[in-house]
Amino acid sequence: MALVETADFITPVVDDPFVYGQVAVANALSDVYAMGARPVNALNLVMFDTCKVPMEFLTEILRGGSSKLEEAKVSLVGGHTVEDLETKYGLAVVGLVRPDRIVRNSTAKVGDVLIYTKPLGIGVLTTAIKADLAKEEEVEEVSKVMTTLNKVASEVMVEVGVNSCTDITGFGFLGHLYEMVKYSKVGALVYSENFLLIKGAKEYASMGLLPAATYDNQEYVGDGVSFSDEVDEDLRALLFDPQTSGGLLISVSEEKKEELLDKMRERGVVWAVEVGRITEEKGIKVI
Repeated sequence: MALVETADFITPVVDDPFVYGQVAVANALSDVYAMGARPVNALNLVMFDTCKVPMEFLTEILRGGSSKLEEAKVSLVGGHTVEDLETKYGLAVVGLVRPDRIVRNSTAKVGDVLIYTKPLGIGVLTTAIKADLAKEEEVEEVSKVMTTLNKVASEVMVEVGVNSCTDITGFGFLGHLYEMVKYSKVGALVYSENFLLIKGAKEYASMGLLPAATYDNQEYVGDGVSFSDEVDEDLRALLFDPQTSGGLLISVSEEKKEELLDKMRERGVVWAVEVGRITEEKGIKVI
């Protein structure tokens, strides 16, 4: 067996402290799932202003986090708390994986199909929440997406056998795909209209409610991506939108694609869709 270790924490992305705790834990576990590993224990990492924020909020944050750890069957073995002016919560996580079954983000193969397991638009929606513009049903939908563990998607991925995987977080879909194709020494063709979008995401993107990191991600990828004229500006922005607790981007052979999608849907990974293909020609083309 090999150990996988990671750490991640985030500032609040929703108003409900319990849901925030759930999101932070799902987000922190995601790196382990992306490697095909099984998280086994975790330490809480907490920054909190006890002078200005009621302690009841901290209780709810940790209660929410604990509920997701229980769902993931991960043992909480301790943690560390620091006084800070801005609330932050997350985990240090230890996972287990067989060395010969590690799934890397640098081993995609030409001809592979790209599968993504969650809808896009998380960053835009959380920005709308901070601006008090998001509708109640939109808050509920983005919360459901962010609190959904990548556990089942990871288990199915390992069972079927895939070539490469990365989780989509702060660098956005195209930022993380850019790293996958760069280090795999391949390219990618992306089908923009295949993506599922969170309700309200395109509307808020058209209003300019984009996280600052969207522009950082565009700059990071640079000329590594090109768009066909038919891809509208709002959808382009959503492909760079930073995702908190986003889905898994999986590169799988054509022969195993249907098996992977069928097993995911059978086990409740309802958002999994085919979003592109790995190509021999370098760079990313979005059509």
